[in-house]
Amino acid sequence: MVDMIKGKALKYGDDVNTDVIFPGRYLALTEPEEIAAHAMEDLDPDFLKKLERGDIIVAGKNFGCGSSREQAAIALKYAGVGAIVAKSFARIFYRNAINQGIPVVECPEGAEAIEDGDEIEIDLDRGVLVDKSTGETFNFKPLPEFIQNILSKGGLLPFLKQLLKTR
Repeated sequence: MVDMIKGKALKYGDDVNTDVIFPGRYLALTEPEEIAAHAMEDLDPDFLKKLERGDIIVAGKNFGCGSSREQAAIALKYAGVGAIVAKSFARIFYRNAINQGIPVVECPEGAEAIEDGDEIEIDLDRGVLVDKSTGETFNFKPLPEFIQNILSKGGLLPFLKQLLKTR
């Protein structure tokens, strides 16, 4: 359903909250590109310089904790993040990411082992994460078909627009 995801790992720790993913001082911004210009700037001021379209955030436990601000997922999507792999996610952020079309993978072993800069591949259909830099392979529970359908359309709104056209 979703193509193989490939990119360089940008590694972060535990409890990366929505305030550092997208700082609250920019909440008045409404354009996705303007929001993206501030992605991760309080945690990693060089994030946007290091990020190449399709790169993958790898993090510890509880990624996206804090406020429920949807702008955190919007910032990452429009900055060009291809997926997020973490030990665990805050539930609201998890759903906001899916709604924005960002694949999210819970894989504690992979998130622990992968290092910053490693080249990784994610097969969402099979539930396989490969660290191409080390050759290690990690399994995770594949995302349900309905979530993969949302991701394949680029997010919830594009998915619903297409669904409504077919009815």
